[in-house]
Amino acid sequence: MMNSLIEFWQDPNSRWIMFGCMLLGLSNGVIGSFSYLRKQSLLGDTLAHAALPGICIAFLLTGTKSIGLFLVGALVAGVIATFGIQWITKYSRIKQDTAMGIVLSFFFGIGILLLTKIQHSGSGSQSGLDKYLFGQAASMVAEDVYLMMGVSILLIIICYFLFKEFKLISFDAGFARGMGLPVGVLEQMLLFLTVVAVVVGIQAVGVVLVAALLITPAVTARFWTDRLSVMVILSGIIGALSGVMGTYFSSTVSNLPTGPVAVLVASVLFLFSALAAPRRGWASKWIRQYRMRSSYKDIKKSRVQHGELETNKGRGM
Repeated sequence: MMNSLIEFWQDPNSRWIMFGCMLLGLSNGVIGSFSYLRKQSLLGDTLAHAALPGICIAFLLTGTKSIGLFLVGALVAGVIATFGIQWITKYSRIKQDTAMGIVLSFFFGIGILLLTKIQHSGSGSQSGLDKYLFGQAASMVAEDVYLMMGVSILLIIICYFLFKEFKLISFDAGFARGMGLPVGVLEQMLLFLTVVAVVVGIQAVGVVLVAALLITPAVTARFWTDRLSVMVILSGIIGALSGVMGTYFSSTVSNLPTGPVAVLVASVLFLFSALAAPRRGWASKWIRQYRMRSSYKDIKKSRVQHGELETNKGRGM
């Protein structure tokens, strides 16, 4: 065990992948907390699938495989998808979750068509765009980690300074509007931050699984606390821990993808929290219910015995 840890740390490529996945999990955990509280868990999945055509179009326009250009294309596609969701919900009777499903299917269908076209072109076999479906964390280099570091720090700083505002619009947008806050602007900013967090994570986790890394740490953290500030911090820690452990486990087994393993680690942490959390966990709820039933039976038995005693006294026995 110790030797494998030493070998893992001595490998420069493993260190870069670990730092990248850790920063990815940290930023996604922080942003995902607000998406979860606003009941927009499907939003991350929609934005991730919407980013695929943006990546393909960026490759078609430039003809080069540039991570920076791919991120710009995915970011533009994600912003367009958010406006599409809002337009559908505003000018129709369709609810937001249904609108997200429509946008997800539409953009992902376009992305698959463009991806197929690229793969059948002369340079398609060299593009490697199919890796963005399920992620390829092993391809990350120092420049990618620096980009993730800058984006993660920026997201965390924005969430820190606008924490009270994001908290208000997450719990009671009407009250925030009554206080004079620009609710529309804040909601758009939160959507934009979600787009950025999703787009940055696509390279490591892929469009299929990045939504899990956005929501699962937030849901896991919710089992342990009732305070939003603590929940956001715990969600970031859980996301970062998932990235680190996913990188380590994938490095111990050959041909094991890092992104899916990180998502599986986050899922295991969720199951543990759902079972063992002191107040909200399934085990603690079962124990409380068992104690309440036992206490109720004891009280009922005591009342029955007390009633029999009073009856016996009345009879002079």
